[in-house]
This record gives sequence, structure tokens and C-alpha cells, in this order.
Amino acid sequence: MSAVVKTPIGSAARQPLVVGNGDRTVALDGRQRMDLETFLAQVRGVAAILPAGQHAVNLCEDRYRFLVAFCAVALRGQVTLMPPSRAPEVVTDVLAQYPESYSLGDGLLAAVPSDHWTLPELLPELQGDVPMIDEAAVVAIGFTSGSTGSPKPNPKTWSAFRASTGQNRAALESLWQGYAMPHVVATVPPQHMYGMELSVLLPLLGPAGLHTGRPFFPEDVSRVLAETPEPRLLATTPVHLRALVESGVELPPLCGIVSATAPLSQELAAAAEARFGCEVREVFGSTETCVIARRRTAREAAWTPLPGVHVHPKPDGTLIYAAHLPLPVALADLVELESDGRFHLRGRQADLLEIAGKRASLGDLTRRLLAIPGVVDGVMLQLDAAGDRGVARVAALVVAPDLEEAAILAALRESIDPVFLPRPLKRVPALPRSETGKLPRAELLKLL
Repeated sequence: MSAVVKTPIGSAARQPLVVGNGDRTVALDGRQRMDLETFLAQVRGVAAILPAGQHAVNLCEDRYRFLVAFCAVALRGQVTLMPPSRAPEVVTDVLAQYPESYSLGDGLLAAVPSDHWTLPELLPELQGDVPMIDEAAVVAIGFTSGSTGSPKPNPKTWSAFRASTGQNRAALESLWQGYAMPHVVATVPPQHMYGMELSVLLPLLGPAGLHTGRPFFPEDVSRVLAETPEPRLLATTPVHLRALVESGVELPPLCGIVSATAPLSQELAAAAEARFGCEVREVFGSTETCVIARRRTAREAAWTPLPGVHVHPKPDGTLIYAAHLPLPVALADLVELESDGRFHLRGRQADLLEIAGKRASLGDLTRRLLAIPGVVDGVMLQLDAAGDRGVARVAALVVAPDLEEAAILAALRESIDPVFLPRPLKRVPALPRSETGKLPRAELLKLL
């Protein structure tokens, strides 16, 4: 089937599951490639044997099988649930919140919930027409990370995913410089909204080719990239990017690197560009909004909104208007607008501290902590319980194998006001970062 997949005339309420020619590459793994025609046959085949239900948590480790299962679930009229973590207790809790729900996977997880459904090793295939999805159908529910509180659900319609993917393509396609499509290697899981956008929706609707693996260590990233045809686009996080830069590993030529999930420093972005010879393009978004802005962090501090996105500052946050959002979304992030529509992030209202008449932000305090030589990782946070004067104390968790706590505090005294010195400051072997580098507040409080 080599015909172009396109929307039939008069079918505005239904849209195709994928775009592109039937022989285009959807995914590859270094040994074989899967074309769109085969992919669609497997989506139909899996959809025919899925369990009955309304909601499914997709726990597939293999990125191609995640892609097949996600599309099969949508084709059955079911909704994919995207918990903030794949930890069994988190998945079980989300499943309990939704009726007629089940989990599915590819058999690679050590622990799975009860009544878990495993994809067959050999994916079944069924021939048929190009699958169509109702534009208004909710196909996924993403949950916030819990870094600032309890995870909150955010429904996503097929129409919204199509619109946001179009915006992402417009924001990124200059990186692959005239090629028809890039081949994406991602270090982030597809279960995360950023991973969903770059390694699931872009291959479906972009289009793009996808490497099925999820490399973690720098040597794995190098190997997977070497298996991937040009132009190669690496979708990653600041944590992975720092590891790549500091490892000294050699990477094959890249058309670009995309970073998200946590703030990327200008120093790290510049180091990565110099090290790997390509642009590092940082994107900004959230589970609530998907990606809404981009910047070349090595050279610019301001964010450029994606096409159709409008940013409206408020005293306690920001309202986001976009073509893919049915209603404006309120974010806790504080922004400062420039005259040309670009904006600067100024932290969050909840991150702003006022102690003894002096002000600071947790983001800036954390940056100063990380700048101390010998500090490998760290975070500042404000405790829930107020101290003797009614002010919640600042605390810190630090990964610094060769530094004593007293030495870290002494270094902090050189750069921050004494009223913001963390008490307690606790050294730990590692921070409880999620697969995308985020730090759930509940896990940080447990360590303290």
C-alpha cells in the first residue's frame, strides 16, 4: 500500500491514525524496520484481541510496541491512562480510579499489576482500511508529575494531539534542514507527555521514523544513534544531556538535540552544542498544555511561543491560549513578556520565599547549590511545617560524595543570604528522580 494516507473529503469529524505513504519507515531497531503498512496491520490485529474495557495503562518498554498498543487502544475506543510513574503502586492507584480499566505490556517489566494483559510475542496482523479516529475522542489522560503536589488528570482528544503535533513540527523541522523527516532517538519514556509528543505523536502525525529503544547510559545512546539513519534527532533531558557531555562519549552526526522536563542551563546547552556539533533546542510545556514554546538556550534566554500559542501573565501565574486547547489553561509559572511576544520564566509563585523581609526563589537557590564544585546533584525546598516564627524552613538534599555538609553550607554562605541557608541540609547517595528527571515532592520529604 503505497498511497498517501489522507483524510477523505467530507470526513472532517474523523481523522486518520497516521500520515504518510504505506512504505515509509515508522520504526526501526538496528536489525529491521517497520513500514507504515505493516504497522497498521498490527494495530488492527492487536485491537481485535484487546481485553474489553474503557481505560488501559500502557506499560510497554519497547517503544514500537507501545506505539502499536496505544493506537490499538484508541482504535477500540478506549483511553490510554498515563500515570506519573510506572511503579506498581502508582499504576494500581490510577487503575482503581477509573472504571473498566486494565494494564497491558510487552512482558519486560519485573512487576505488574494483577489482571495484567501481555501483548503476544508475535503481533497479529489484519488487513483493512486506514483506521480513522473521531476528532473529539479522548484518547489519553495524562497525569501531572506530582512535583508540586498530587498528580492531576488531563484528558487529551485526538484533535488536540493533531494540533499540538503540527505546532511541534513547525517549531522543530528547521533542525532536519530539508529532509522529509527525521529519525527520533529518545531517552525519555513514551508514557511521559514529552516522550509521547516526540516519540509517539511525531512518528504518527509528523511524520518521523522512530528507534524502538530507550537508551539510558551514554554508551547506549551512542550505540542506538549509530543504528539510526540520518537525520538523527535526539530527544532527551538535562540530566541525560549532562551525562553525555561529561562522559566523553562520541556520538554520530545529529541534526539536533531537543531537551525538556527540567530547566536547561545556558552553560550546559553551550557545552553540548560545542561537543556534538548541533543545535540544542529546549522546549517548554506541561502535561496540561503539551509543548508551547522553544528557545536555543545556548544563545537566548527568552522563549518563543509556538504558532498559535498566546501567553497572558497573571499575578499568580500564566494563562495559556492555544489552538490545541479547548479552553485557556492556567499554569503556576510566572512569566515576563517582551514587546515581540517572547517571554521569560520567573519561577513559580509557590517557589518564591519571603523570610525576614528578604526575598528569594527556590529555583535560584538550587542553581547556586548546584554551582558548588563537588556537588553532583541537589535541590532546595521549603518544608510544609512552619518554624518557631511561623515561617516554613528551607531544606536541601545534596549528592556530594567528597564534601562534608559543613563545607557545603560554608560555600552557600558565600552566595546566598544567611536567612535562606537550608536547615536541614542532608547528603544523600542519589535524588529520587523520575524517569524524566523530575523530583516528586512527596519522595523528597520522605528523604528528609
